[in-house]
This record gives sequence, structure tokens and C-alpha cells, in this order.
Amino acid sequence: MPLQEGVLPVNPEDFPQMVEVWEASVRATHDFLTEADIQFFKPLVLEELPNMASMACMRNDQGKIVGILGVSEEKIEMLFIHPLWRGKGVGRQLLLHAVHVLGASVVDVNEQNEQAVGFYLRMGFEVAGRSAVDSLGKPFPLLHLQLPHREGEVINSRQPEGNP
Repeated sequence: MPLQEGVLPVNPEDFPQMVEVWEASVRATHDFLTEADIQFFKPLVLEELPNMASMACMRNDQGKIVGILGVSEEKIEMLFIHPLWRGKGVGRQLLLHAVHVLGASVVDVNEQNEQAVGFYLRMGFEVAGRSAVDSLGKPFPLLHLQLPHREGEVINSRQPEGNP
């Protein structure tokens, strides 16, 4: 199933579908979380969506959300891709939108989510620091990543071979 063209805006009616994408993505990539952890965080995600300064998504050709992005100031607060759409360039397109359109340059990533850490490092982010706990004080270490501030440098926008 193809994607709709480009990164698209979201509105409050999309919030339940965004939480579904968040949950599917977390279940596929956050194997360090228990079911209780997921159920703890799920309502918090829904509560935080209206507070996000900028949100965007990508949709399939039937209008269903397959990837979500949330940015506040210069920080990427959320970037989650439905597992059926991973490896198809959705995350890359949303990240490029976050950086080039929304001005994002920092992100916190669960250290245990090696796939996400690898993605951001491949996209040009660097580790700027580490916290032993997450923002709620839970024992999920975070890596604080940022784009290097080099004059004229542009985040890697080249598609890797094999990805559309």
C-alpha cells in the first residue's frame, strides 16, 4: 500500500489513531518495557498531544496514519512509525521535516532502544549526554542527542539503498 505524498498536518480527531501508532511502535521496538509500563505511558501520550507545539504525520493512500512526529521548540518529543511501515523511509521523511521545516536539533532517546539510537546516529545526530532515568524518574536511561552545529552542514537526506 503506497503512502500519500509528503508530511501532513494532524488535528485532534487524529489523536486516537496517533496513540495507536505510538503503541504499535513501542510494542515493536521497546522490548525493555513491560505491559504495565505501556499501560502507564499510554494515557500520558494522549494527554500530551494537545500540548505539542508542532505535530505532523504520514498517511497511507487510505488516509490511515503510519508515522507521527511531535516537536516542541527545538526538541523532537515523539517520532514513532507503525511497524508495518518501518524501513520504508517514513521515519527519515518525518525527521527531515522536523529538522528542516520545524527547526528541531535535539532529541532524547531511550538508550535501550538500539534501533532508534542507530537511526538517529545514522542521520547525523551525536550523543551530547546521558540520564540514568527518564523524564518521569523511571529507570529507563536516556541518551540526549543533538545535531552538530557545523556551518553549512545539512542532515543526511540521501535514501539508503533498498529504501523507497
